Amino acid sequence: MMNLGGPKTLEDVRPFLLKLFEDREIIQLPAQRFLGPFIANRRTKSVEQKYDEIGGGSPILAWTEEQGRGMCERLDKMSPETAPHKFYVAFRYVHPFSEDALRAMKADGVKRAVAFTQYPQFSCSTTGSSLNELWRAAKNVGLQNDFEWSVIDRWPTHPRFIEAMAETVKQGLAGFSDEERDDVLILFSAHSLPLDVINRGDAYPAEIGASTHEVMKRLDYSHEYIVSYQSDVGPVPWLGPSTEKVLESLGEKKRRNVLVVGIAFTSDHIETLHELDIEYGEVAHKAGITNFKRAPALNGLPVFQDALAEVVVEHLQAGEACSKQYGLRCPGCVNPQCRNILNPIAPYKRTNVSTSKDTKLYKAS
Repeated sequence: MMNLGGPKTLEDVRPFLLKLFEDREIIQLPAQRFLGPFIANRRTKSVEQKYDEIGGGSPILAWTEEQGRGMCERLDKMSPETAPHKFYVAFRYVHPFSEDALRAMKADGVKRAVAFTQYPQFSCSTTGSSLNELWRAAKNVGLQNDFEWSVIDRWPTHPRFIEAMAETVKQGLAGFSDEERDDVLILFSAHSLPLDVINRGDAYPAEIGASTHEVMKRLDYSHEYIVSYQSDVGPVPWLGPSTEKVLESLGEKKRRNVLVVGIAFTSDHIETLHELDIEYGEVAHKAGITNFKRAPALNGLPVFQDALAEVVVEHLQAGEACSKQYGLRCPGCVNPQCRNILNPIAPYKRTNVSTSKDTKLYKAS
């Protein structure tokens, strides 16, 4: 179960930020070797304060482990022929890292593995970066030939995931009075990405839109809605419109009832508990939005654990190495490592759309 992760303690904040700002697969900075640590060190104190305000650390590991346990309990019943199932957490910038997960898998005698992104919507900066790191880690610890792999690289419109998201929206709407509820505007907020990533052809904005559309379809388009993006950091242009600017605009337009929904987040962490609840809550209040609420995160919601299990079962039954889209590299891709799979269980086509000679069929070893 792959994700960026979050600092478990205040002492983890600085190492977390250092790893984030040195990662060119996420953020590309001029003179990154020097500017990355400078930005990380400069932001450490303020980010530590934010984590302190939400309890001293991120709950993302605890929620991921609860989701993993629920998923595996369901998998053992739904797919006894592939049981027993066990989950491992591989975070990008904090323990447990990919190396930790791989060593634990080896110790447990695992032979067949599924790299399961916990980002429903695909991006090279999130899912792609985590997969690239997983394959690098396997080689670094000498386990590149120990597991047969397949990849669940995206699931933005899976019916059960959409059902779970729609349930959280309903719970959020229930927090408004009967008189206010019909006037609520639903603001779907997703983590932003640097524009240079998007301009290379990244699928993320389209898949965010697809998830949003399916959730609203499930809700019979009961309310007006907007998509916005949050969490931009560093001196580079980011995908917009920003959630903060949208809230200010809604206030100017005299909208008083707003429900924000974290459409790209599968559990609570700093972006929901502090950025959405506290920072944007203050922005909304100053803008004149008198009723600003957030739909609860998926966290331990049983229907979301159903969704995770169903995604895995359908993947195992298909017997494929990945989705059909995974092998299609972005038109502007310059990273030769992108879209790889170590020891894939089945052939898959990896294509750089810029030149036909880069089309290759990868087969299981």
